[in-house]
Amino acid sequence: ELIGFGVDMVSGDYSRGAAGFWIENGEVTYPVSEITIAGNLKDMFANLTPASDLEFRYGTDAPTIRVEGMTVAGS
Repeated sequence: ELIGFGVDMVSGDYSRGAAGFWIENGEVTYPVSEITIAGNLKDMFANLTPASDLEFRYGTDAPTIRVEGMTVAGS
């Protein structure tokens, strides 16, 4: 879940508040909230790795994705 705006539409740089789940070694380990993620949209889309956990349940479905090179900050 992304919170607020924070994308420079010219350069593609972004910094956004987020919440979700921390994944280590392919396993969901704990929920995270009030974190900030930052990077560049062009670089982010070039470095997406989809997982093999896609399940068709509703009208819109997507697998878990890994983004390499993203900066994550928060406590």
